[in-house]
Amino acid sequence: MSNRTAAVHAARGPGKAATLGLALLLPGSVLILWQTLGHYGIISEMLFPTPYTIGESFWNLAVSGDLWVNLRISAARALSGFVLGGGLGLLLGLLVGLFRRSEKLLDPSLQMIRMIPSLAVVPLFILWFGIGEESKVLLIAKGAFFPLYINTFVGIRSVDNKLFEVTRVLGYSRLKQISRLVLPAALPNVVLGVRLSLGLSWLGLVVAELIASSSGIGYMMSDARQFADTPVVFVGILVFAVAGLLSDTVVRLIERRLLRWKDNFQG
Repeated sequence: MSNRTAAVHAARGPGKAATLGLALLLPGSVLILWQTLGHYGIISEMLFPTPYTIGESFWNLAVSGDLWVNLRISAARALSGFVLGGGLGLLLGLLVGLFRRSEKLLDPSLQMIRMIPSLAVVPLFILWFGIGEESKVLLIAKGAFFPLYINTFVGIRSVDNKLFEVTRVLGYSRLKQISRLVLPAALPNVVLGVRLSLGLSWLGLVVAELIASSSGIGYMMSDARQFADTPVVFVGILVFAVAGLLSDTVVRLIERRLLRWKDNFQG
């Protein structure tokens, strides 16, 4: 029994502790090397403050409350832009994926808009909506729109046509066909689109707050740059990285529950 148990555990792969240790190996090694080079003056403290100095700045910002105020504002902007842009992307992806006439009518124009860089529309957004919250949320929404739109469209069009023939033989209505066949089959692509849209929402937030803002993590970084406070800039980068990782982790956990029926290759 003991040999069989060991074989089962070996087949399952490394445990959680080993997996976590493996994930922390590369960043931990980089931080140790970075701290060592900075401590002995091999790299410039002005350009690359040591992790210890960055940690001190993080602690000071956290204790003063400035970090949490700006993070709350940035998170609200990113979430608003994601809900607006991602929601529209999902709806139009469903519409264009399900109906060929909608594809011919809408998709060419949407693909043209997709090719316009976000930075190119920033001046227009500022002229139209000012430097308030509307321009920032809309800029984030533009970035969040297309990943969900494209992945939803691709997910629907990737459904095996033979399955549609089966549903017609079974007498499924159009609504039942969509709910029982199309949406479950397209769900993996939709979830992928959500992950990509969330990531682009944080990227769009950086662009929006660095260009014209008086609050948020991006503004905090821009203000620190003007005073050559490099550790604060690194704190902002770290906050964006952690926020993006946490949001992606949440989506992946939801994906596991929604797609637990799917037998995927785990490597």
